[in-house]
Amino acid sequence: MTVHFIGAGPGAPDLITVRGLRLIERCPVCLYAGSLVPREVVEAAPQGARVVDTAPMTLDEIVAEIERAHEAGLDVARVHSGDPSLYGAIAEQIRRLDALAIPYDITPGVPAFAAAAATLKAELTVPEIAQTVILTRTTMKASAMPPGETLDTLARSRATLAIHLSIRNLREVERALSPHYGADCPVAVVYRASWPDEQVIRGTLSDIAGKVRAAKITRTALVLVGPALAPEDFRDSALYDEAHEHILRNRKTAARG
Repeated sequence: MTVHFIGAGPGAPDLITVRGLRLIERCPVCLYAGSLVPREVVEAAPQGARVVDTAPMTLDEIVAEIERAHEAGLDVARVHSGDPSLYGAIAEQIRRLDALAIPYDITPGVPAFAAAAATLKAELTVPEIAQTVILTRTTMKASAMPPGETLDTLARSRATLAIHLSIRNLREVERALSPHYGADCPVAVVYRASWPDEQVIRGTLSDIAGKVRAAKITRTALVLVGPALAPEDFRDSALYDEAHEHILRNRKTAARG
């Protein structure tokens, strides 16, 4: 028996990985985060499978479901949204499974920030503008940020920021980032990336909070910040430059051939 932690992707049912889907198709128990995982994904579970929405459940209740499956020798598909390594709340489940000697593995998924970038038709790492992407969040009700991980600290890098779980904290985002990025820095808010009701709001640090408030978006949105979102002038990547040689494109080797 194995518990398979599976990243279902950002929302669109066809953005789950082939491996993740195949695991769901064969597991007789499927526990899924129903508030963020589309029902179509878990409909792939085999006929007669026990399919449970864990959104209203506590950690103890979820672990009890897994324990019952373990005692019965039944594999479990534990389906999370996006990629389970990012804000997936799997660490606490893994700690419980380790204590109970219940085996598990992890199948990655398409993360929300990648789906948002695809929607924006943007590359988040543009040559000589931004070569770093920081995935972070702000302090909200759930938990505080660790020391050294405040937005003000991270913003000193001027990297592309993908700010999760913070759509109701945009005034603080503006306050912390403006001194480093400038009030006119591009910002994009992507609501429910890849879902049928996906929305995109573009603006700057100075006006994005008002635009989001007018759109009445209060949850399930990712905030992307940085000059890479609207690059005006940048050099081409060296990857395909004819003057750039590497092991797979060497002018001397090509000449001999």
